[in-house]
Amino acid sequence: MIYNVQDYGAIGDGSHNDSSAIQAAIDACFANGGGRVVLSNDHIYRSGTIILRSNVDFHIEQRAVLKASDNIKDFDMFSKDSASSHEIKVPTYENCEYQGCPTLFFLYAKDEDNISLSGEGTIDGNEEIFYGEITPWHIDGSFYPRVPLMFFEHVKDLNIRDLTLCKSAFWTVHPIGCENVTIDNLFINNNLRLANCDGIDPDHCKDVIIKNCRIISADDCIVFKNTHYGSYYGPCENITVDNCYLTSTSAAIKFGTESEDVFRNITVSNCEISNSNRGISIQLRDSGSVEDVHFENISIDCHMFSQEHWWGDGEPIALTAVARKSDTHVGRIRNISFNNITCNCENGIMIYGDKATNINNISFNDLHMLLISKTGEIRSSRDLRPCEETPSVASHPLCFYAHHACNISVKNFIIDAQESLSDTFKPYVEIEGCNSTYIDWKLK
Repeated sequence: MIYNVQDYGAIGDGSHNDSSAIQAAIDACFANGGGRVVLSNDHIYRSGTIILRSNVDFHIEQRAVLKASDNIKDFDMFSKDSASSHEIKVPTYENCEYQGCPTLFFLYAKDEDNISLSGEGTIDGNEEIFYGEITPWHIDGSFYPRVPLMFFEHVKDLNIRDLTLCKSAFWTVHPIGCENVTIDNLFINNNLRLANCDGIDPDHCKDVIIKNCRIISADDCIVFKNTHYGSYYGPCENITVDNCYLTSTSAAIKFGTESEDVFRNITVSNCEISNSNRGISIQLRDSGSVEDVHFENISIDCHMFSQEHWWGDGEPIALTAVARKSDTHVGRIRNISFNNITCNCENGIMIYGDKATNINNISFNDLHMLLISKTGEIRSSRDLRPCEETPSVASHPLCFYAHHACNISVKNFIIDAQESLSDTFKPYVEIEGCNSTYIDWKLK
């Protein structure tokens, strides 16, 4: 059955707040056993928090726009006044610890089943009303955490497809504790200067498929999380990412930094990473572990953005396992494979573990690296943020660097260095404090 929001009083003129009408249509659909709630084309619907319910397909037609309200209080469904109580005192690139649960919401669901978001329309997060300090390289928020575009907790059978999501002020799609999730054919187009507006953040989720998506965002595009808030839901596992196009000012594919549980059985394949700061980053900072993760058939084009404002120095691949705080017992990264990876970059691969040698069994097969200057800047340090003790470690440029790891295998690693960089990166490969390493590399 179809429930058109205009039949419940929505005006869709781009200025009137249609929250109550949209919610009334959703509630009626749910009460009658489910169906499709439609936002019809050629209208702009303004809204605060919307609560989705079981067996509802929330359908935004091709030329329809759902745009977040200009009034931040319209998202404060639990009356926590987050905007005033969490004002940013230091930049988020210095300290952005996050437990995983916001207090303000746009599209929201909890403890529901069989929810869909579909259509070829647009959801606009209205980012500008959340701006704090603005620089040419970075825009911080006025408070933290801000409003995620979608926050779905403990939803089974969640499908999100065919939509354009833009101008998110915080994490765009944040499913936490969800099972049987399919995210297909999304275009996420966020501001590359606005901090913390990640693309898709599966958090303590199981049985997830992400495919055919194009994501432009800062910080990260697809980032796997195990936040403290979601610890009840267990590991983040059984996830497939396929055929996605990604651009990020931080990392296109990331694990962490929130890592309170295990990430396992995850495959990323057939993806193109373009114009990103880091390509693939596993940033383990807490007591969880990352294991049985496979990357294959991935092209990575990256260069260095502002070193102060964005973590990373243009590495195509970075695996780091260091303690977030001095009293943190950090977990392990193990059984990770990279197959048929092509890198066009101006920095090399970094693997950096702690003294316990907590990175183990990492394999690379058919790794091709074109080393080329893009910004004219060659970094002389390793960016290990976020951590208290040594956020930056001095180093000279390297194509492949491993520190405190074991069982590292690299086969058929071909380096093609731009002539002007040939001397800068010598030696090309360096191993420190590692056991059982095999590196088969050659210059083209």
